[in-house]
Amino acid sequence: MPPMSTQDLVPGRRRIVALDVIRGFALCGILLANIQPIANAGAVVISEAPSGHHDGGDAWLGLLVVQRFFPIFSLLFGIGFSLLLRASTDRTTSPRLLLLRRLLALLVIGAAHFLLLWRGDILSTYAVVGILVLLPSTWLPRAVVAGLGGAFLGASLMLGDGRFTLVAGLFLLGTTLVRYGVIDRIEQSTRHPALLGLGLAAAAAPTLWWQAGLQATDPAFHLALTVAGLLLGGTYVCGLLLLLKSPLRQAVQTVFAPLGRMALTNYLTATLLVLATRNILGSPPETWSIRTVLVIAGVILTVQWIWSTLWLRRYHQGPLEWLWRWATWLRRPPLRRESRSASTGGRARGTG
Repeated sequence: MPPMSTQDLVPGRRRIVALDVIRGFALCGILLANIQPIANAGAVVISEAPSGHHDGGDAWLGLLVVQRFFPIFSLLFGIGFSLLLRASTDRTTSPRLLLLRRLLALLVIGAAHFLLLWRGDILSTYAVVGILVLLPSTWLPRAVVAGLGGAFLGASLMLGDGRFTLVAGLFLLGTTLVRYGVIDRIEQSTRHPALLGLGLAAAAAPTLWWQAGLQATDPAFHLALTVAGLLLGGTYVCGLLLLLKSPLRQAVQTVFAPLGRMALTNYLTATLLVLATRNILGSPPETWSIRTVLVIAGVILTVQWIWSTLWLRRYHQGPLEWLWRWATWLRRPPLRRESRSASTGGRARGTG
């Protein structure tokens, strides 16, 4: 699910490029994991994971992709929520009411996506958990929020398939990172993401081995899947942060940031594109090979990257992001960017 982008909501705020990149990267993984469930109009992807006993590419998909990007999206949503609350405090006397409107608008979007296109939609879940957990947490001290986040994550692991508790825990972890100032310093250090990434990768390796030895019907499978997803998702994020501190920064930013800045638009249009692809191919989605899934994902993401890059040259944000912002603030925000020549001409006329 596409998280909130505070920079799109509050004009003049500095964009945190790392968040755009991480969001775009997670969008790619979510699409890859969701292609067959969407084409099958099946159940939620995080409860329909393959076991480690599939052959070839399916096994690698189950180990490296399925539920590895969903935690990243959930974490980013909590981060975006807190950034918006902080940024909107000096722009409105009722920042929590603004956040409630934003979550209610997301609930409408998610419900429409669920009822009309795909019942694996996660947006409505995000909206409900946001209203029930994130909003009340804004009145609590940050230490209490951190403790509740850990409690929700622990409850999710004990429940085995606790979707709502997992989302709630990651939401609260994301907002905790903002309230402790970690997100403000996210691009300042190389040492911290390197050490954290090594620790997460070291813990993920035996967990992946554990998952690979289980069938999806085994009682411990969902526990292994969830733990591996949290550890590997964190490893991916740390790796991206290191790439952003390397000479590859511009390439990584060019590839992922446009997708991340239009995450809501791209998430929803991906459903339409996958359903259209299913109709074109005609074959049952469960018979698609991993190569077919990779090609479909590559084509859709290429189309979305081109569309996002060209769109953002003319407009401040994606079309659905713009509508979401309108519903949040209850006033029509500017969409089209002013051309450099027009703005220069306007300044010249104003000084004449």
